[in-house]
Amino acid sequence: MLLTTSVGSLPKPDYLTKARTQARKGELDAKALRELEERATREWIRTQEELDIDIIVDGEQYRGDMVAYFAEYFSGFKTSELVRSYGNRYYRKPIIVGKVGRRKPVTVEWWKFAQGLTTRPVKGMLTGPYTIMDWSFNEYYPSRRAATLAIAQVVRDEAEDLERAGAQYIQIDEPAISTRPEEMDLAIEALGIVTKGLRAETITHICYGDFNAIGPKLHKLPVDQIDLEFANRNFELLDFFKKRGRFPKAVGLGVVDVHSHRIESTDEVIANLKKALKVFKPEQIYVDPDCGLKTRTPEEATQKLRVVVEATKAVREELFD
Repeated sequence: MLLTTSVGSLPKPDYLTKARTQARKGELDAKALRELEERATREWIRTQEELDIDIIVDGEQYRGDMVAYFAEYFSGFKTSELVRSYGNRYYRKPIIVGKVGRRKPVTVEWWKFAQGLTTRPVKGMLTGPYTIMDWSFNEYYPSRRAATLAIAQVVRDEAEDLERAGAQYIQIDEPAISTRPEEMDLAIEALGIVTKGLRAETITHICYGDFNAIGPKLHKLPVDQIDLEFANRNFELLDFFKKRGRFPKAVGLGVVDVHSHRIESTDEVIANLKKALKVFKPEQIYVDPDCGLKTRTPEEATQKLRVVVEATKAVREELFD
């Protein structure tokens, strides 16, 4: 009960950020970059173990943008020029120019590497088909639905490979769902293709957006757990769930704000966890940050994760001891 985890991305250390820039300029070869990505992954696995996080992530030290990363390895995509994503952050928006496919597994090798470093479960991390479609230009498929369902089949293959490799948890991130509530049914259909029949615990992460619009269909998302940001909204989302009665799925409870440099106090997070326990059962709640921590410094990310763990342990002790 009240297991601690993280949403996915963790900040890259300075040495890796510099190395990735050098690699893009042709000043560093792929082997040298890979060695530094593995070093950073080892460091984050060790940090999460030292913090005593229950379900850990590899930190995505080898990835840039969550959609462009998969488009780079899937067939049927090419890359556009830089497009602003938010703030002063840019990415090369993928363009669907042909039938989407997959030459080989994209995430399994990195998942095996990370899982081999720890006895704790490491999440398999995928970007969902709806988000890949929505954050790409489509120049091939006749409709958004056709593109989404084609991508869903490929993401499904990746999920099956992760499960065969031994992943106990598979997270399929769908942040774009909350921005187009009129396409919620399409997102549900596509996610169903990805998760149908999987034995691993499945999770989707959704951040921000209009939850009053998508909320009535949240329970229809075909996953075991829905991970949401609560801290950024001052836990107003609890009122949304309270009004709708018992929620039938597990909830990833974001308790620290990943877009703030401020480090929340343990007492603050304890108080908010207790509020959540008036709405959800203890066995429903997984405690984590609001979203990926890649926008924070390594020091800030570590401090925020430490607060997550300390607060959760304090509440566990009060509840169960």
